[in-house]
Amino acid sequence: MKSKPFIMLMTLTSLAACNSVHLKPGTLDKNEVIYIDRGGYQLQHSIKPYLEKRGYNVTVGYKKATVTPTFIQSNDAESILANAETGHARYIIQINEQNPKFNPFWCPFNGFWWWKFNISIADNKTAQEILGWSGRGCAHSSLRKLDRILDQLEQ
Repeated sequence: MKSKPFIMLMTLTSLAACNSVHLKPGTLDKNEVIYIDRGGYQLQHSIKPYLEKRGYNVTVGYKKATVTPTFIQSNDAESILANAETGHARYIIQINEQNPKFNPFWCPFNGFWWWKFNISIADNKTAQEILGWSGRGCAHSSLRKLDRILDQLEQ
C-alpha cells in the first residue's frame, strides 16, 4: 500500500513538468507592436484577444516565401518573420501547436481543451529571443501561465 502515495507523487510531478520556459525578464515593451501569424488552432486564436485585453497593440498577418535579411531568420522553413506586410512590428510571436484535444478527465473546470504548443517571442530590434516556452496543459491554466510569464517579461 505504500506504493500508492509514490505513484500519485510521480503522476503529479510528471504533470507539473509539462512546461519548459526560458525568458529574459524586463525585455518586453508593452507600447510596441506585436506581430502574430493569422490562423492557427485554439491557442493562437485565444492569444490575440488576450494580448489586446492586456493592452498590447497586436497586428496579424501572413508570411511570404522569401526571407529578408532585415528580419530575424531561422534555419528551417518556418522563419519567424519573412518579408511580412507588418514588418514594422517590434516583437514577433511564433506559435506552433498541435490540434487541441478535448480532455474531460484533467480539464473539466479549466477549459476542457488540452493544448500542446511551443511559443517563441523574438525582439525584432535586438534579434534576441526573449521567450521560449514549450508547454502543454489545459486551456485556462495555460493562459494563466502566459499571464505570469508576461508579467515577468514586462518588469
